[in-house]
Amino acid sequence: MAKTQTLALVGSESLIGRELRDLLSGNSLGQNLKLIAAGGEEAGKLTDHGGEPAFLLALEEESLESAHVIFLADTPEAAQKVREVAPRAHLIDLTNALEDMPQARLRAPMVEPRGYQVPGDSIHVIANAAAIAITVVLSRLHAAHKITGALAHVFGPASERGAPAVEELQQQTIGLLSFKGQPKKIFDAQLAFNLLPRYGEEAPVALEESELRIERNLATLLSHSGHAPIPSLRLIQAPVFHGYSISLWVEFESNPGIATIEQVLEGDGVDVRGGDTEPPDAVGMAGQGGLAIGNVASDRNHPRAVWLWIVCDNLRLQAENAILVAQQLL
Repeated sequence: MAKTQTLALVGSESLIGRELRDLLSGNSLGQNLKLIAAGGEEAGKLTDHGGEPAFLLALEEESLESAHVIFLADTPEAAQKVREVAPRAHLIDLTNALEDMPQARLRAPMVEPRGYQVPGDSIHVIANAAAIAITVVLSRLHAAHKITGALAHVFGPASERGAPAVEELQQQTIGLLSFKGQPKKIFDAQLAFNLLPRYGEEAPVALEESELRIERNLATLLSHSGHAPIPSLRLIQAPVFHGYSISLWVEFESNPGIATIEQVLEGDGVDVRGGDTEPPDAVGMAGQGGLAIGNVASDRNHPRAVWLWIVCDNLRLQAENAILVAQQLL
């Protein structure tokens, strides 16, 4: 592979970094992937890639000088350092650290229209997985049958906060079952066996910030892909490790019926489970690509509206879209 086609992954030991490594190990792009240490990772550490031993390289100019595309999957501090030491590389940001930069462009090839392009010097910020999933559904439905309104309850996983949040949920669960104290560094509240509409006051990042980001991402993605109306949205923190679950209410100008709705949505990364098929859940979708939809049901109190249940693996869906961006850049 040519020198200009080298890829680098900064933060290969993070949750999203591991997901990228897993996907790239079965992709031709992964044949020339450099693993770069960042955050709590140690340069020189032995790891593996595609079943073969690999070493983590230091986050410095020498390690990144040949990288044409760099995935950012670690801390905001690491993302900023990459911009300094590799100013000519194409950056694909999965950390949201660079979303406020003037060159930042929100990306989700799964929902972008044919021929969609961004400026050559863009920083490619990968959209939130829930925003991608909702955009897929609303855009396909709106293109076939006009939507007049929508509402979404989004149940978010701990993994959206990274490995420390997953560990905290695990420790809370064990602590409750053994009548011990519970760590609350990330959520500042009991999440185990619970649902949270907001975090505690001492939480480092408010849940409302994530909710607003999903709304911003939705507004941008929907404006690029069919202009379906943006739904009213509420984000609830669920006591699950991985995977978004979304209860979506959709109002049509004229309800096409459940069978037609399922037919419109099926295909191209969407698994529709209709009829008597068991609806999808977060456990079943772990490690699966795309999104799954089930339990499509008419609103008993509104003849022009239906309910849909949508599930996706948040890490896998983001990683898939990041790799699609890399393929375009190469």
